[in-house]
Amino acid sequence: MGHEDIPLSLDELRQLSLWTAECAEQSLPLYEAAAPADRRPRDAIEVVRLFGAGGKRTKAIRTAAFAALKAAGETDDPAAEAAARAAVGAAGSAYLHPFAAATQVKHIVASAQYAAYAQELATGDPSAADAVVRWAIERVPPAVRDVLARYPLGTPGRGRLGDLHRLLEDSLRR
Repeated sequence: MGHEDIPLSLDELRQLSLWTAECAEQSLPLYEAAAPADRRPRDAIEVVRLFGAGGKRTKAIRTAAFAALKAAGETDDPAAEAAARAAVGAAGSAYLHPFAAATQVKHIVASAQYAAYAQELATGDPSAADAVVRWAIERVPPAVRDVLARYPLGTPGRGRLGDLHRLLEDSLRR
């Protein structure tokens, strides 16, 4: 069974990438405090920002995303891990696929979702995550809302990460 294609322009993908990079940067200090010499999450954000600013979508983005994912798995600090996953989400946004699959929604919300979760883990305060979600929603380009509206409802999963996914997705769809 195939997927219905969704129209998705390069400009829309770039706007999404710039927004997700901004979101991931919100939690980057948490990663860098735990692993000051490790640039992998920062590199993932920087390379997707270059794409968002008009660069080519190259293998370097995927490579940086996998490196940031490895960094997430190598830290024992939960907030730092979530911050690295926010960077993975930012880099992954450049690879949003143009077909109507609920699983694609994670490419839109993961960066903000994990940045919010990182702040909550660092502070022990759920309102810290809510503040990051509000910050992300206030800065979302209209094009990102338009793109999300073309996709079916996402698959948030359970637990706090699922709650944050739902909060972001619901807010972006309003």
